[in-house]
Amino acid sequence: MTQRPLPDLIDDVVMGLADAADVARLQSLASRDPAIADALERTRQKFSPLDATADTLPLPEGFWARIEAGIVQGVDPEATSAPEAIPQSAAAAIDLDTARGRIRRWQISALTGIAASMALAAVLGWSLLSQPAPAVMAVLLNSDGAAVALIESMADNTTRVILLERPDVPSDQVMQVWTKPDDSGPPVSLGLLETGRSQTLHLEGFPAPHALQLYEITAEPARGSPTNLPTGPILGKGLAKVPIH
Repeated sequence: MTQRPLPDLIDDVVMGLADAADVARLQSLASRDPAIADALERTRQKFSPLDATADTLPLPEGFWARIEAGIVQGVDPEATSAPEAIPQSAAAAIDLDTARGRIRRWQISALTGIAASMALAAVLGWSLLSQPAPAVMAVLLNSDGAAVALIESMADNTTRVILLERPDVPSDQVMQVWTKPDDSGPPVSLGLLETGRSQTLHLEGFPAPHALQLYEITAEPARGSPTNLPTGPILGKGLAKVPIH
């Protein structure tokens, strides 16, 4: 099998996509080459802030028991009872080659430069490999042009808001997420990020999201905008793109 380019290998190891052989190979290279060791450490530092932007989610009840049962049944030709299905999320996590291919396509279609690497890590952190592909994606940039959030919206307007950094929002305010389903209409609230962390929101009664649809995050009073329109400073905004599947 053709070995991946070194930068891709480093990304995969840091983000948990690499298998044991690739991890061992990179560790061996890093132990002999200070430049590779430095690149590995810089990649770890680049992605480490993302750990603070997502809540820890518990595994489903009986998760490991079902995996163990599936493995045992799979290697026993005399087994007569069908194993309980391994959760789709576990199967997706095992299929690393598919995961890498899908992530690379998202990276090419929606993200560039620093925003690309940050959003890529966030996608992995949220375990989106087990989720349906988004209808649109948007990278939200702040006034300095830095990527602060990744938006992934499904055809039913279920929207994942993935924070790439924790914005500086006063304790008496909350982040509110907005979009414009109709280019000529007013912004519509997707909801509040009350915990200050990445979250999935849902908007009902509107058509499927489309390319160039505007998304933004503002800082609003603790219970949200009193006018049901953006009133606070814009923390990040961006236009949606349709990813290449």
